[in-house]
Amino acid sequence: MGLLRYLVALVVFSTLALPGGAQQSSPPPKLQSSQASASQGQPQQPQTSEEVLKQEENQRALGVVPLFNMTSVRNAPPLTPREKFQLMLKTQLDPFTFVSAGLTAAIGQETGSFLPYGEGAAGYAKRYAAALADNTSSNFFGNFVYPVIFREDPRYFRLGEGRIRHRVLYSFAQAVVTRTDSGGRTFNFSNVLGGLTAGTISNLYYPASDRGIGLTASRAAIALGYGSAGNLFLEFWPDIDRKLFHKQRPQAAAGP
Repeated sequence: MGLLRYLVALVVFSTLALPGGAQQSSPPPKLQSSQASASQGQPQQPQTSEEVLKQEENQRALGVVPLFNMTSVRNAPPLTPREKFQLMLKTQLDPFTFVSAGLTAAIGQETGSFLPYGEGAAGYAKRYAAALADNTSSNFFGNFVYPVIFREDPRYFRLGEGRIRHRVLYSFAQAVVTRTDSGGRTFNFSNVLGGLTAGTISNLYYPASDRGIGLTASRAAIALGYGSAGNLFLEFWPDIDRKLFHKQRPQAAAGP
């Protein structure tokens, strides 16, 4: 979803030794309101897809990085096509998306990528436009068009408990396996085809030396790798957040 988000994911590897050992569990505080009510003896009210989505759209890491595509509600209702579009659009219009494109362009200029774009302000502007276009096409097709066509849920369903190794493998698997709108599991056509489509479209504006079938496939593979890192970040960030900032788990959601 952006360069900075995946760089922050590196924090995961330095904080996996969570208090309580490998069985550390981390039910999220905001998205467990119905479970908390049930544990207090109140009738459990199922949340609608709109209610869950509104809560998810307030999720951020460090108060900056949007985590809109993550849900910790195990049986979250499927999103309607309108809600998938809403989620895609909110992600795309978030200020972090534009900041991320700027960082990508700056790193590209510093490392000499896309040399035909040139140097200076003009070169940076071209790299910035390319980075933003990459993000837009990947987000549009991967989080809206293909999820609607294949009836797949574009969100990352966080496991949130169990052994660390299992959670790591689970997060990596979500790059190629996803949940369907009917609650089943299927090959993640949205993610894979979204990356390939974005890579193909980039041939329209990348320099001639950076076009072609091989480079398109390579960019799609790299995008899948970034996606896996992003999933790892989504899986463990709530744990890291609690450990680093000493946020206490609500008593009702703490579990046995």
